[in-house]
Amino acid sequence: MNRKNASLKIRDFDLSVKSEGASGEFVGYGSVFGVMDSYREIVEPGAFAESIAEINRKGRPVPVLWQHRSGEPIGVYDALREDGTGLQVEGRLAIGKVSRADEAHALMQMGAVSGLSIGYYVREDSFDEKTRVRSLKTLDLVEVSLVTFPANDEARVDTIKSKLAHGTLPTLREFEMLLREQGFSKNQAAMIAIRGLKTLLGRGDSDDDGAKSIAAALAAFKISP
Repeated sequence: MNRKNASLKIRDFDLSVKSEGASGEFVGYGSVFGVMDSYREIVEPGAFAESIAEINRKGRPVPVLWQHRSGEPIGVYDALREDGTGLQVEGRLAIGKVSRADEAHALMQMGAVSGLSIGYYVREDSFDEKTRVRSLKTLDLVEVSLVTFPANDEARVDTIKSKLAHGTLPTLREFEMLLREQGFSKNQAAMIAIRGLKTLLGRGDSDDDGAKSIAAALAAFKISP
């Protein structure tokens, strides 16, 4: 799949932990089938089959990420599989070895961390003109994260892009997320957002003009994977 012109999408679900051990193991669903979300999209059974097969062929463990931060792996997934419900994952946190993993484990036990979220690219989909529902048939799974708040529309990259398209400026945090998607590091994204977006806001541009400027700049610039 050519990802150069595709955008990474985020899909959130309640953690629905089936088991969670003192040593950091957990089992849950990163996605469920047949449930329409706020975008009127439904993931079809079999959507992850090809991607899981590719991951298994590579033989490398899939990292458990913290809040979609690629620089903060906190464990590994020992198993990714589809069942009748959806994409089931078996994860293991690096307890006692990674401080963020210890924090995540404690927060999971308290119920403060309550979601799993997947990052993916769409390989194949279809759209029903009558129901206005999009069916996601084949997805390229990129990562699975533990997240504090599942189904947080404001934190979705594709939602932020929609804001720009409609002439609304993003917040600093949202702009950082867009830059991270383009391939910038966490520190680079923060610095660019602080200096760039604040300057744009400070010079009195209208939301519409500013949003168009940002959207055009992001469309023109891509870091190759």
